[in-house]
Amino acid sequence: MRGSMAVGRLAAAALAAMTMACGAASAQEEIVIGQTAPYSGPLSALSVVGNTHKAFFTRLNEQGGITGRKVRLLSLDDGYSPPKTVEMTRQLVERDNALLIFASIGTPTSAAVHRYLNGRKVPQLFVASGASQWADPEKFPWTMGWQISYPAEARIFAKYVLDNIKDAKIAILSQNDDSGKDMVAGLREGLGDAANRLIVRAVTYEVTDPTVDSQVFDLKASGANVFMNFATPKFAAQAIRRAHEAGWRPTQFVSSVSSSVAALKPAGAEAGRGIIVTQFLKDPADAAWKDDPGVREYRAFLEKYYPNGNAADAFGTFAYSLAQTLVQVIQQCGGTVTRERIMQEAANLKQLRLSLLLPGIEVNTSPTDFNPIKQARLARFTGETFELFGEVIDASMARPAKK
Repeated sequence: MRGSMAVGRLAAAALAAMTMACGAASAQEEIVIGQTAPYSGPLSALSVVGNTHKAFFTRLNEQGGITGRKVRLLSLDDGYSPPKTVEMTRQLVERDNALLIFASIGTPTSAAVHRYLNGRKVPQLFVASGASQWADPEKFPWTMGWQISYPAEARIFAKYVLDNIKDAKIAILSQNDDSGKDMVAGLREGLGDAANRLIVRAVTYEVTDPTVDSQVFDLKASGANVFMNFATPKFAAQAIRRAHEAGWRPTQFVSSVSSSVAALKPAGAEAGRGIIVTQFLKDPADAAWKDDPGVREYRAFLEKYYPNGNAADAFGTFAYSLAQTLVQVIQQCGGTVTRERIMQEAANLKQLRLSLLLPGIEVNTSPTDFNPIKQARLARFTGETFELFGEVIDASMARPAKK
């Protein structure tokens, strides 16, 4: 009897320890964070996000961690392949006992583990994608995005076209996945009743395509004077360069996923000049911010912890701001860092102003609002950097009035 009671106590203790490891971090334990990122494959340009996070948490741990806890980031290469994402995410959750999955990169890859993580009640926090599906707290209460959503961004572009371009004829290039569909849907919503009249051609590409040359020639032949380039970095640069070489000079808009100087420069300075993008983060490469405390601190961070990083790469400032937001969430948890508390505090961010957000832009969430960033400004590429113009735009206001 005593033996069986002892075994029972040991089993109960083991179960309690396993529960703590899988669902909480005590004051003495480290916080294990999982992530998948495309260090290889067609979206390897976005590996800077994972590399920035590695450097960020190295510095954080040197400074004492978060509320006395060190953070261990496990960032694995999924090659932008959904099956690999599934395999590696399961490994992070089931073998490595990650408390949460943080800022994994890509729409199709994150979508592949969306239901799995919600089914296991594991936070899928600040997904590095602007897809609208990350903001559905009723159906997916364990998932939250971060950046301005793709539909919201496209609505801002639509508003600019309606307000500023006479006799617009719009051509669209988008990736054949949920991110591309979100951008096109947002554009149509923003254009309202004029969408069918203004959009003269829309084509897609597959992430496995070698080039988008044929798509660009198709769009040019439509006679469009507005080009919505909703492509990922490699293909966006190809499309910009090919359009320029073909003598096509539309007013061109590029989605946020490809709106960094590092992403546009391969197309050539002259080819990219005049491109319009949305921005919600400061550009450390812009001389206008050279004396800004947040930018100076970020540059010092790169110099010491990520010397191979490029201050002109917007994915770096994006990643840095994501990590700052996560730190705020965990700090708000206090001494109770559980998966449930993580999501409660992620949905309780109020007027959070991060060091690299543009003035007037802040992070706000609630239990019914899983869109942390809802504001942006427009900027125009000079060939070397971006110049902001206009005021801060609330994406919820960038909609045509209903008739």
